[in-house]
Order: sequence, then structure tokens, then C-alpha cells
Amino acid sequence: MFWQPKEWRNSRAKGQHYELLAQDYLQKQGLTPVARNYNCRFGELDLIMKDGLTWVFVEVKFRRQQGFGGALYALTERKQQRLRRTIAHYVQKHDLAHCILRADYVAIEGQSAPQFHWIKNVL
Repeated sequence: MFWQPKEWRNSRAKGQHYELLAQDYLQKQGLTPVARNYNCRFGELDLIMKDGLTWVFVEVKFRRQQGFGGALYALTERKQQRLRRTIAHYVQKHDLAHCILRADYVAIEGQSAPQFHWIKNVL
């Protein structure tokens, strides 16, 4: 078994760590953070950011290794459906129906030197 900080034995703590790394990465690309970990009955949005006037909903996935396609292939059809419903809920709740919207995916692979793969418009 690989070494991991004690607090990472909780998968939620590990997820939050990589969501923060993704947020920092996207901020360096010019996006502005709005919210993290928005939850509703349909699911969760990892990051909500703005790219100029565009609202960006970001799903973050981390995989230590590239087995089974790694993080790039971890966004399943079922997860995409949940994202659509969760984004629709957020948009309705925050009256964003007339705004420009985009769903992005950040796949992070590797632990010691994580690689970021940012895919825009995944839905």
C-alpha cells in the first residue's frame, strides 16, 4: 500500500484536496472561483467558477494511476446525467437561465507530480 497522510484515509478529505488543486490550476488559467461542493438532491458540483461572463461548472476526478484509462475516462454517462440535473438545479435556484453556461472536466493523474487535463464543454 502506498503512503498517504492520515487525513486522506477519508476519501472526502482526499477529494477536497484535489478539488483545491484543480481550483488553483483553473485560477492560474484566469477563472474566478464562485463556490465549491454545491449539493442538492441530484448530486454535487465540485467547483463553480466564472470565465469572464461564462459560468463554469467543473467536475474534478483524481486517479493515482492510469489503469482502466485513468482519470480521463472516469466521467461515466451516469455521472454526466447527474451533473446535468445538478447544474439545472443550481441554474434555476440562482436565476442563471439567461447566462452563458459551460461544464468542464478536470482530470488529475499522479500523486507526486500531478498532471492536469482540462477538458472544456464536456456536456
